[in-house]
Amino acid sequence: MPVPGRDWTLADAPDQAGKLAIVTGATGGLGYETALGLARCGATTILTGRNPDKGADALSRIRREVPSATVSFEPLDLASLASVRRFAERRGAIDILVNNAGVMGLPNRQLTRDGFEMQIGVNYLGHFALTALLRDSLRGARVVQVASLAHQKAVLKLDDLQSERSYVPMLVYRQSKLAMLMFALELHRRSVRNGWNLTSIAAHPGWARTDIIGNGIGNGKPGLKAWLIQLGFDALAQSAADGALPMLYAAMAPEAAAGGYYGPTGRGERTGPPGPSRIFPQAADPEAGRRLWDLSGTLTGVTFEAG
Repeated sequence: MPVPGRDWTLADAPDQAGKLAIVTGATGGLGYETALGLARCGATTILTGRNPDKGADALSRIRREVPSATVSFEPLDLASLASVRRFAERRGAIDILVNNAGVMGLPNRQLTRDGFEMQIGVNYLGHFALTALLRDSLRGARVVQVASLAHQKAVLKLDDLQSERSYVPMLVYRQSKLAMLMFALELHRRSVRNGWNLTSIAAHPGWARTDIIGNGIGNGKPGLKAWLIQLGFDALAQSAADGALPMLYAAMAPEAAAGGYYGPTGRGERTGPPGPSRIFPQAADPEAGRRLWDLSGTLTGVTFEAG
């Protein structure tokens, strides 16, 4: 029996046969590795993303790795509330929802289809709306919000959540990941208070080698700055598969606690096996969590209340 969290591997996960899991942003990087891990453990797994070609490639890769896997791809663009609503329509019972999709450090301020600043829109508001629209399907489910070490230095600016007055790429990214952690904690508080019967947990990957830097700072182009940053980061980071373990732990481990936050347990929480992570004070403030929740509902026009 592993010490709770600290030496946990996928081999310690209980069988997930008969469970349905959804992973956002699952065509590459951490999302792909999370979906692969869930499929290995027997869960029927839905991969989501914006690009059907990448979705088809991801499915092929998983089926090669796990021939018995039951996996599918469905389009979902977190930068479009219309896409989020289409995905959530007529959805049956869900056992695991991993809100993973994200963009990082876009060099110029961009807007989603609904006029939100792209990083807060994709990383947080899209997931807030998705989770709210799926609430009735999430009874008894685990909902995992993917946060980041970046939350530690983040400042939540509720009076400028869209970064209209000032746009500094990495500060905006930090704010979006702080919002995700605050969302997980507030969702836990409200689930307990209102009897929603879902388990809200947050997790972060530490430093993991993915293409998020090139797609964000590099704006999807192989620029010198993005290449140099990626090169230095990769020298210190763990693999995407190892980075996905905290999310898989949060999604499947019986000892992962509702309202908990998990990540790597090595130095600085950057690498290592999954275990409890430190929640910084700005994320734990219930009043700030309430205000963010209320603002998010106003912006997205989506509510968690039965209607």
